[in-house]
Amino acid sequence: MKRVILAGGSGFLGQALARHFRRPGWELVCLTRQPAGGASLPGFRELFWDGLTLGGWVSELNGATALINLAGRSVDCRYHARNRREIVDSRVNPTRLLGQAIRHCSAPPPVWLNASTGTIYRHSLDRPMDESSEIGATPAARDKFSVSVAQAWEQALFEVSTPSTRRVALRTAMVLGFARNSVLPVLLRLARWGLGGTMGSGKQYVSWIHERDFCRAIERIISHEKLVGPVNLAAPQPLPNREMMRELRAAVRAPFGLAATDWMLEIGAFFLRTETELILKSRRVVPGRLLADGFAFDFSTFAEAVADLNRGRIS
Repeated sequence: MKRVILAGGSGFLGQALARHFRRPGWELVCLTRQPAGGASLPGFRELFWDGLTLGGWVSELNGATALINLAGRSVDCRYHARNRREIVDSRVNPTRLLGQAIRHCSAPPPVWLNASTGTIYRHSLDRPMDESSEIGATPAARDKFSVSVAQAWEQALFEVSTPSTRRVALRTAMVLGFARNSVLPVLLRLARWGLGGTMGSGKQYVSWIHERDFCRAIERIISHEKLVGPVNLAAPQPLPNREMMRELRAAVRAPFGLAATDWMLEIGAFFLRTETELILKSRRVVPGRLLADGFAFDFSTFAEAVADLNRGRIS
């Protein structure tokens, strides 16, 4: 039996992984602040943790096949001082805690996959960004805070010594799926309401990955020892915002979509309590290491991914 420890698994991605690994030969142990009684499901257990202190859950790491950490509060908010502090602390503190826990293990998990983000790369219109590309903030993208969060997150992962545990930073793009806290239903609603036009210049690239390929890539990383360090979880074909919105309109058969200029987005972001950087930064992230390792994506184009998810939602 392969046992996977999933920290921070109550969100969209955690639930996708729970469904993926809930099959014969695998056991999933979810560390969560709010256990919901999932212990009755075959191959699935929940344990309480607070993300701040060591506890009985540490023993579950001994002999585990893999540790996956997805803990971190949503960045879909206004970046005022309190939210900035919570965003950083909710990522860095659990990561450091898991590093301590691994060092307490006599038989630590051979691989530790820790969430990160494709936002760590510079704002890029000119070329794709793989794992060897430049990272850092771009003033025009207003992404200084987001990039600093990503760097602190990865530093917390790699600063601890874990000689027997391979560490992987999951530089993840927008994951497409239908679930609570997922972005695709929001985008489709905008398109359906006639608001699915170009956002800003429309030239900024959007990186994405289908939730099935996200889960398959996680399993691939667990089993392939050569995959170490930062790994981009993104489909091989990012697309400009203008094209993405066109595909979304086609998916819901919307005859038109009103465009939104930068200043209109600023007003909307203020009232929706979010930040325009999430829309206007160009994230042209590609999966260099996964492709080099021979990973084959089930969904390489945005249109294919949306069509598949729509079919699954209707069926």
